[in-house]
This record gives sequence, C-alpha cells and structure tokens, in this order.
Amino acid sequence: MSSNDHIIECRGVTFAYGSNLVVKNATFSVCRGDFLGIIGPNGGGKTTLLRLILGVLKPLNGSIILLGGPPVKTRIRAGYIPQETNLNKGFPISVHDVVLMGLTRSRGLGHLFSKEDKKKTDSILEQFDLLSFKNEGISNLSGGQRQKVLLARALVSRPEILFLDEPTSSVDAAGADEIYDYLKKVNAEGTTVVLVTHNMGIISRYIKSVACVNKDLFFHPDGKLDEQTLSRTFGCEIDLIAHGVPHRVFHSHEGKPQ
Repeated sequence: MSSNDHIIECRGVTFAYGSNLVVKNATFSVCRGDFLGIIGPNGGGKTTLLRLILGVLKPLNGSIILLGGPPVKTRIRAGYIPQETNLNKGFPISVHDVVLMGLTRSRGLGHLFSKEDKKKTDSILEQFDLLSFKNEGISNLSGGQRQKVLLARALVSRPEILFLDEPTSSVDAAGADEIYDYLKKVNAEGTTVVLVTHNMGIISRYIKSVACVNKDLFFHPDGKLDEQTLSRTFGCEIDLIAHGVPHRVFHSHEGKPQ
C-alpha cells in the first residue's frame, strides 16, 4: 500500500507537558476508509494524541502528516467533536443554527449562509431524525439528541475524516448504539473515523483498527487485540465484550510498541 493511501502518518511522535511524558515515539499510519478506535487508561495520552494529529499541539519530536500535509493546513478538511464541547446548553440557539455553524469552518466567520447551506443543514438533520426539532432550542433536547446535533454539525461540511473524543460519555446505552450505528454508516460511505473510547464492547462491532495508548502506542491495523498489549496498556487484565460475551484475546503480539 502506498503512502498516498494513508490519511494519517505519525513517525516517532513524542510529546510531554513539561516533565510529564505523555506520548512516546508513536509511529503508525491510518488508511483512508479506516475506522480507528483509540483505547487506553485515563491520562494515557489518547486525547493528546488526537490534538497532535489535528495540529492543536506540536510534537517535541517526530512528524505528523494529515490528509497529505501539515495538520495546521489540512485540518480544515476534518471534523472534530472534542470530549468537552464549547456548546452552551443554555444559550438561546436553535438546533438548525447549531448545525449550520458547521459550515463556517470552510467559509469563515461573517459568511452569509446561502439557501444551499440551509438545504444541506436540513438534509443532515433529516438523516439524524432531527428535522422535526430544527427550531427547538438546543437546551430542550436530551443528552443523546444534543450529541447527535454535534455529530450533524461536524458532518454537514462532509469532512474526509472525523475525529471523536468519547462521543457517548453522556449518552444512555440506546443513544450510544444509535450514534455508533450512524458512524458505521458514515464510514461505509467513505468517511474515515477516528474514535477515542472507553467502551471496549464496540471494538468487534464497529472498529476496523485499534491503537492502544499509554505513553507507548501499540497499533493493530487488523483490529485484533492480544492479552500482552492490553496488560501493558491498562496495567491489568482486561476482558473484551463482543456481542455480550466476555472473552480474552485473539492472537499473540511481538511486544513492541508502534
């Protein structure tokens, strides 16, 4: 596979907050159309890794290519839903306008939205079964509905790659399944998805490749995990849950971080 097929390329990426080393010599590539799950313990560097890939943070060492160029130039073609959003639930703004704001990334602030922009917004709200809520205030929605609005906002500009940091942390099980099912659909339509998650149960159902992060990074392009990697990453034995059935590992691992 040529490098032209890679939508993300990280080579020897290291980052620290002061003297606290967070990401150590991370090297991996993500192919177009992949659905990457990033797992690891709290404080292990998952969110930091996302911010490095997006160019929000600059690595101490190593290099990162996103969408064929430096992240600070190419991230405009990506969608991102952080763990902590800047959405003020009490602010008097409609669902329609929240999603419409997703088009400012490529147009710039002060841009007057066209009829076509509003049609795109209505179309994606319909895909999320939210069109009937378009004039509702965002504060009137449930947690799951608000998260779907944020997802719609990230996707309305049709990004080539979508980054999500724990998108279902404040959503009930039914709402989480709905969001994951939609991400699977988006991925099947060609959008690359990179997802930070603590939900080990989604790995076998949705994810194609896995990065286990706890300073060191172990990359599994086939999505299969092994006991040695999980023990190194989490510091203890971990059960995977697939289709409701706990089980251990899939194959052996050479024990070298990538």
